[in-house]
Amino acid sequence: MEDEYLAGIDVGDLTNSILWLQWHRSWRSQMRFSAQAAGKTDVGCVRANNEDNFGYDLERQIFVLCDGMGGEAAGEVASRLAVNQILAYFMSDPSIVEVQSQNQVIPESACLLRSAIQVANRAIYEEAVANPKRRGMGTTVVAVLLAEDSFSVAHLGDSRLYRIREKVIEQLTADHSVAMEQVRRGLLTSEEAAHSHMQNLITRALGLCDTVEPELGTHSARSGDLLLLCSDGFSRFVPEKRTLELVSESNDLQHCCESLIETAKRLGSDDNISCVLVRIVTT
Repeated sequence: MEDEYLAGIDVGDLTNSILWLQWHRSWRSQMRFSAQAAGKTDVGCVRANNEDNFGYDLERQIFVLCDGMGGEAAGEVASRLAVNQILAYFMSDPSIVEVQSQNQVIPESACLLRSAIQVANRAIYEEAVANPKRRGMGTTVVAVLLAEDSFSVAHLGDSRLYRIREKVIEQLTADHSVAMEQVRRGLLTSEEAAHSHMQNLITRALGLCDTVEPELGTHSARSGDLLLLCSDGFSRFVPEKRTLELVSESNDLQHCCESLIETAKRLGSDDNISCVLVRIVTT
């Protein structure tokens, strides 16, 4: 953008333009974001217990949502462990230098998310090994960490992250599921995958192995961006267009979460339903 601006100016204005660019860069470097957030989880209309969990820490700007799996309430244990372990990791003020040294290419916020998820994975795996009734338990995870002018996301499974910016909704994560793998291989269309009986068969999760590697991404942040973390009990039943309409109806994030969940229930969701909304604002 700055290079394009320079290309269109007259030589006589060059000095003033350079001064403007220096100010603009200085302003960008000083810009900081904070967040407002709300969340809600619901057992839904079919299940006997709720295996979804979510949590966030506004001070440390970390947001987590998990959808557990496993018999005898083990999925609920796994998702709760994952949320608690990830939040606790950031409460311990981890060393960015230590984490970043693992891979200098990955942004610091993404490195921290990866490390937090690996700690959570180990805790779930060890709990399952120690308790035979919980063997095989696991959970999806989608986690967001806000940085100075960007945010990173880490995920495993089919819990999703969407970004709503300037009345446009965009899915920022790709499901780790059998159906989506078939889409990537050209065996199914996205529409066919949405109705496939293999849609809820996930290929990656926390707690099933002693090590795990989450998928990472880092995206630019703008004041006014709205992030939606959700479980598949929501995303499989509420179309993106309807989601955009619902979050545009009110500035009250808690009210929006309630509307999203009630809509999923009305549209026939047969699973637990969870949503977390995060609004990015300039401090």
